[in-house]
Amino acid sequence: MSPVERNTSSAGDEPTSVVRRISDLLAAFGPTDTTLGVNELTRRTGIPKATVSRLVKEMEGVGFLERSGVKVGLGLRLFELGERASRRRSVREVALPFLADLREATRQTVHLAVLDGAEVVYVEILPGRDAPWLPSGVGGRLPAHATGVGKALLAGSPPAAFEAVVAAGLSRVGPRTITAPGALVRQLRRIASTGIAYEHEESAPGVACVASAVRVDDGPPVAAVSASGWIGKVDIRRVGPAVHTTALSITRALTEAGDRSTGR
Repeated sequence: MSPVERNTSSAGDEPTSVVRRISDLLAAFGPTDTTLGVNELTRRTGIPKATVSRLVKEMEGVGFLERSGVKVGLGLRLFELGERASRRRSVREVALPFLADLREATRQTVHLAVLDGAEVVYVEILPGRDAPWLPSGVGGRLPAHATGVGKALLAGSPPAAFEAVVAAGLSRVGPRTITAPGALVRQLRRIASTGIAYEHEESAPGVACVASAVRVDDGPPVAAVSASGWIGKVDIRRVGPAVHTTALSITRALTEAGDRSTGR
């Protein structure tokens, strides 16, 4: 049985995925917990003891947990994965001064987002003056196909990223969300050519947006930056070059930071 298939425990228990149980076991470790025993993990998670014992053994095998006598602690593998995730935070730190300059220059709401499967995750938002209501929020998610940042990210990503978006369904989010795969493909080709993505009421009514991707070393985009405002109050095509320049500036800064860290 694969880890994402759903199991049932003892009679009367609701089906619970193995992934969810692993997540619960990891989350059972509090800020001051170095190690925990099986009994305490069982008490904190409500997972049957036999299941906890089995999962703990499997998690030890892949490095998620490490044995310390009769107890276990969080393993080195989690630290390694956490370091990879921290790269997104470093992108935000490098990008923040450029985002602030973009907001000052355009007076619009500025976003920084990353692609996660079929969705974008917003890692920074700087609201502009008289900003329209936007469905985005820091740490929040939106379908990639319905946002400027999402389209900018998809245009520079491998085909598998587009396929994942289509497989998830091109749901309607705003009045003019693109819901036809062919139309989305045509837009992504234009975006790949120009480096600039436009959105008009695709994520929310009355909102216009322009976005550009941040790429490093010719790889897939690591993030995308955008400026959003009210349709009729902002000429989004005039804002486009500033957004594109900001993305290029962040790319250069990230490249220079990477060169310094490797001694190049």
